[in-house]
Amino acid sequence: MQSRARWLLLLVPGLMFFYALGGSPTEAEAARGGCKKCSTDAGTSYDAGTPDAGYDAGTGSDAGTPDAGSGYDAGTPDAGSGGSDGGTTTSCLGEKLLQTLGKDHVLVGAKTNDDVAGLAPFDIRYIYLAGGLFDSTNVCNSCSSSCSSAGQSCSNSNPSGCGWWGCWQWDLVAPGQFLRDFLTKTTTLGQIPMLTYYEVLHTSRVAEGSQEVAKTQDVAMMQRYYNDWRFVLKQVGYSTAFLHLEPDFWAYAQQVNTNPHMIPAAVASANPTDCGSIENTIAGMGRCMIAMARKYAPNAKVGLHASAWATKIDAMMNKDPSLNVEAEAVKVADFLRECGGASGDFVAVETSDRDAQYYQVMYGRNSWWDTTNATLPNFKQAFRFSKALSERMGLPNLWWQVPVGNMSMPGYEQHWKDNRLDYFFEHPREVAAAHGIGMIFGAGEQAQTNPSTDLGHLLQRTNSYFINNGVPACLNVSLP
Repeated sequence: MQSRARWLLLLVPGLMFFYALGGSPTEAEAARGGCKKCSTDAGTSYDAGTPDAGYDAGTGSDAGTPDAGSGYDAGTPDAGSGGSDGGTTTSCLGEKLLQTLGKDHVLVGAKTNDDVAGLAPFDIRYIYLAGGLFDSTNVCNSCSSSCSSAGQSCSNSNPSGCGWWGCWQWDLVAPGQFLRDFLTKTTTLGQIPMLTYYEVLHTSRVAEGSQEVAKTQDVAMMQRYYNDWRFVLKQVGYSTAFLHLEPDFWAYAQQVNTNPHMIPAAVASANPTDCGSIENTIAGMGRCMIAMARKYAPNAKVGLHASAWATKIDAMMNKDPSLNVEAEAVKVADFLRECGGASGDFVAVETSDRDAQYYQVMYGRNSWWDTTNATLPNFKQAFRFSKALSERMGLPNLWWQVPVGNMSMPGYEQHWKDNRLDYFFEHPREVAAAHGIGMIFGAGEQAQTNPSTDLGHLLQRTNSYFINNGVPACLNVSLP
């Protein structure tokens, strides 16, 4: 297996890393070349006075509060893009995608700094592209002059920095070098780059939720949005990559109206170049973004994001044993299918955007899952949701941004406890049985535990997983 060979090559530097830790967390890398507005690392979102690129990119701020009184019609017409007809698919939905990647196991990935990215044979490494866009209609051709984001100059001379990802590097370098460097470094390590594109919220500069959904009607804003998305795709080109589109956003749209064809959004009116025949609705927006990915980055794997709280009943945090979890999953799947999601390659799912102990200490919120699966919420329920979602969409699911915390953490900033990472590593067959092709770990916000502050735990688990050759992603088994 290719994974074993890569593991052996990485064993020595990995052991050196554990030795160097000496029981204390590593520090984040310094910014490159004195650039005041760069990401401190290709795997870490740049702050620069703009909202954290990981801000509420998971489940949103209290977005998943259950509402037992919410009712939604699960019978949305089929999007006509190849999804299954709900609950009937029993084959391995991820087999074809994995074959194109030369993989056959449950993938492991992470959002990491450069200091740890090469110390384990991760299959995937992801970053956010977030923080806002350029103020001009078209992509800036220079960061050093006449380029701004949210009114802030993108020149290095501006101490406040520039929110647009295209200028997260020395300003005399052509825009987009940050991404090009990330793609090169990641593929050089034998890993697949993954881009989480999260720009609607920060670009709209309005409140998260219905207001950001409404802002997609703004033709001028959406012109910038599609122009930037095209620029991203052109940097990817013919490379293999995962493209993950707008976490949270589709769920907030579903809460506005369960029929995305009834939610206006600028599509053809804002992007006649690529999507001139696509309807001006949220349904059209999803279809447009996937169509653009096929056009400009044909070897990329693209997918929408499914939030378990999109129906206003959080199916993964649910404590009611009578809830039909599968029915909630079908409602989410049907909405995404109407947005063209079934014509993608995968659907992204997640557990939580924060470590469980962080929520408990900072907000008095209990977001723990029961590892014994005896009480709700638990892991078995989450896998029931992801399995039903995938079968309805006819696509495999990819677990994204699983919290990095572990139960040995001391319990303070960037060192919080959580039990999800260890459960996933201890039960990868459950991931596979629910049509999961991978588990990707990362902090959804800068105060959370991350692979540079967890005392090497993720690296240790990842290396152990691969030295044992991983777990096949296609299993002839049922959920336990």
